[in-house]
Amino acid sequence: MNIANVAQEGDLVLLIAKDYKRFLVRLHAGGELQTHRGVLRHDDLLDRPLGREVLSHLGYPFLVLEPSLHDLIHDIKRTTQIMYPKDIGYVLLKMNIASGRLVIEAGTGSGGLTLALARAVAPNGRVYSYEIRPDVVRLAAKNLERVGLREFVELKERDIATGFDEHDVDALFLDVRRPWNYLSQAAAALKGSGFFGSIVPTTNQVVQLIQALPDAGFSAIEVEELLLRPYKAIAARLRPMDRMVAHTGYLIFARRIDRRSTTVDWGAPPQRPAHEARAREETAR
Repeated sequence: MNIANVAQEGDLVLLIAKDYKRFLVRLHAGGELQTHRGVLRHDDLLDRPLGREVLSHLGYPFLVLEPSLHDLIHDIKRTTQIMYPKDIGYVLLKMNIASGRLVIEAGTGSGGLTLALARAVAPNGRVYSYEIRPDVVRLAAKNLERVGLREFVELKERDIATGFDEHDVDALFLDVRRPWNYLSQAAAALKGSGFFGSIVPTTNQVVQLIQALPDAGFSAIEVEELLLRPYKAIAARLRPMDRMVAHTGYLIFARRIDRRSTTVDWGAPPQRPAHEARAREETAR
């Protein structure tokens, strides 16, 4: 049997009850999980395969699964609003976050994005995460330690107005109230062609940011918003869920450029007419 499919001492496992209540648990010999449907003994899970059903002491069924990154982010303890996984996943793709990359993040918050960045850059990369609030830094550290990713993150309790310690990093993401105030600091930290990203909740913030980006040495500017619509996965009555995760924030992306070498205005790309876009789609088919 592949050892990766067996629950080991210290592993985090996801337990899903028949009523779809979810529990994220770190396993330890002799431990117990108290649930609304009875007690589950850790010893009944250790050294056993994942992907199976177990019963509580009341005979209620639970599935034992490997948790996803999505599960880990949703489970973190928080005192601040975290970025939603739908936005985080897109940020990782747009900003080319991968193993070995050097990434700056400000502010840390409760560590939702930090966790995803750390997982992506491991084992050879590094995340430098800046946060001004000491209590929030401590919470983020605990959240990272709980999932075994603390070693890939350097947490810095500091106001980013004074600048970043790092230079020539691959990517930099700002999750702060007024990101346009810190663009010169971001530009100084990024390598040429480096990836810049930010998230803001309102359109007036978007306008201020995209107006400031070109003068700060950024181009290839994009503004996007992601809407997630889940469905009830029941074959006999498949339909959308009653609630959906709609607006969570506007994502702004740009690239660090050398303004001295440019001869044209490299702002946002022109919008293609709808008929041209449809023609391109038909050609692609």
